[in-house]
Amino acid sequence: MKILNLYAGVGGNRKLWGDEYDVTAVEMNPDIAEVYQDLYPNDTVIVGDAHQYLLENYMNFDFIWSSPPCPSHSQIRYNIGFKANRKYKKVDAKYPDMKLYEEILLLQYWYDGKWVVENTIPYYEPLIPGVKLGKHLWWSNFDIGSYELKSRGHRGGTVESISKLKGIDISKYDIKNKRQIMRNCVQPEVGLHILNQWVMSEQDTTEEFSTQLGMDILEAKKNE
Repeated sequence: MKILNLYAGVGGNRKLWGDEYDVTAVEMNPDIAEVYQDLYPNDTVIVGDAHQYLLENYMNFDFIWSSPPCPSHSQIRYNIGFKANRKYKKVDAKYPDMKLYEEILLLQYWYDGKWVVENTIPYYEPLIPGVKLGKHLWWSNFDIGSYELKSRGHRGGTVESISKLKGIDISKYDIKNKRQIMRNCVQPEVGLHILNQWVMSEQDTTEEFSTQLGMDILEAKKNE
């Protein structure tokens, strides 16, 4: 089974997937991509634009995971920008990045496989309704179920504390913005939960097909 992991970062979502899948990861930052490749040497790592790669290659995969950038949708950024207070500097208004919805629509209407897109819960009413899981919204074409999320440790957390919670050690790598990189990581347990939900949905589809095929064969024999 071929998996496409878009905006891969250092692979928080992928950490517990094991090596039984053929995973292709796409990451724009070459330094971060290098860390990902070191952590998951069996994966194919593409340094490039995940949004464009999806458009040109979606048909080549069985399962697609996309985690497009969230800052332009973030409640925190909006609250800082629109409701500036003493603690933060005011930031300028910014268009929400519509690539998020472009990808959801592309996958909904053009892609035959199973997919999931995740992003922060936005400061506005989502243009396409999603499912809330933790502090994020999820869009998918299969049931992602529910999951009891533990604390991500982001508020006040250090690189070391967040790394420990997520089980990903990047201390030996010479890369910038380590704390933000770790904050961007999907919790590995959530990544595994979503993967398992996908696998279950594939099994359900196979069982439905087998049942229908058996009924069709019986019906054909009756009519012989």
